[in-house]
Amino acid sequence: MDLQAVKRRYNIIGNSEKLNHALSTAIRVANTDLTVLIQGESGVGKEVFSKLIHQLSPRKHNDFIAINCAAIPAGTINSELFGHEKGAFTGATNERRGYFETVNGGTIFLDEVGEMPLDTQAYLLRVLENGEFIRVGSSKVKKTDVRIIAATNVDLKDKVKEKKFREDLYYRLSTVPIYIPPLRERPEDIIILFKKFARDIAEKYNSPTIKLDDEAQILIRNYNWPGNIRELKNVVEKLSVLSDDRLITAEKLIEIVPDIRNRNLPVSFDKNSAEKINDRDLIYKFLFDMKKDISELKTLFYDIVSANDLDLPSIRNIDHDAMKDHLPINDFENKLDEFENKLEVNIPKERSIVVPKTHENENYEVEILDDNLNLEEMEKQMIVKALKKHNGKRRAAAKDLGVSERTLYRKLNEYKIGL
Repeated sequence: MDLQAVKRRYNIIGNSEKLNHALSTAIRVANTDLTVLIQGESGVGKEVFSKLIHQLSPRKHNDFIAINCAAIPAGTINSELFGHEKGAFTGATNERRGYFETVNGGTIFLDEVGEMPLDTQAYLLRVLENGEFIRVGSSKVKKTDVRIIAATNVDLKDKVKEKKFREDLYYRLSTVPIYIPPLRERPEDIIILFKKFARDIAEKYNSPTIKLDDEAQILIRNYNWPGNIRELKNVVEKLSVLSDDRLITAEKLIEIVPDIRNRNLPVSFDKNSAEKINDRDLIYKFLFDMKKDISELKTLFYDIVSANDLDLPSIRNIDHDAMKDHLPINDFENKLDEFENKLEVNIPKERSIVVPKTHENENYEVEILDDNLNLEEMEKQMIVKALKKHNGKRRAAAKDLGVSERTLYRKLNEYKIGL
């Protein structure tokens, strides 16, 4: 079956290479009776893959049941899976058929199989090896024809080393392993999923669809998403309900979902990894602030042009596309040249620029900007500003910058910044 057709049929969103590989493996193995072990973090969609495998298999017209092994108490799981005889234990007033008996011919999905008790693992191994099981309290061997799809959000190899999971069962379950990547390993799909959830919620509540601005998209893409797709959907629902504006800015996103600032990047064995992460956060903060400053500078520029009588009253309203439509190309280019010449003539380098005041008592904070600043110099200036703002209190300055005190101390030494 075609990969894209399967995605449409089962509403699977994403184009990352890892996701496509997992889906292709599931499609290939579906038509067999091989046991499948689906590996992936909580919230990545393991049960969706199990249903997909069942519905693409020859067993699709028979029963499918999903069982969470961690949710069934250890004392009753054997009865749930394999059944029991009357009087087998206190409270067993009647015989009971287990799932391996009632779902005969179908598929059983064992989620969180790593939490299964060791004695139950031994019974499950017998089912996998020869299709046999025994009810609790019985000595009669029964046969079953059930396909088993298991899933885990932990590394079963570690469980084997800790003697909490049978090694022979691990190898029987992992005949065909399928790894579903978490969201942080498929960042190209995050915005696509956000838009899909936003459309679905807007349609459900008959409201306009929310959208993210550029800065908010950066935050969304760089968040770790420990809850994966489930967490992303919850965030979209929260934004759709709590935000009055349909365009979600970075500020609004942080206000409604404060944890979105926590990048929660995986820890590296490099002892300097935490400092590197904090450096990156500092740069992101600087870029956000710089974009805001650029917008303010644009407005200030137009006011300066007007205040210094540069004869450019319609700069804000210049419609370049309209000019192109009504002027020959050469004339349009000449107009642009005239504009540049006016700036050169009317604003010589040695001339002071007068910033107009709209009110007599209005004060302006003047700052001299160096066009040749590199990233290190700009980072240094941000640190100096933060220290001045908080009267030299390093802890407050570090919090304002969004970095740890340790990173700030290192930067102070690196740039030789004194108080």
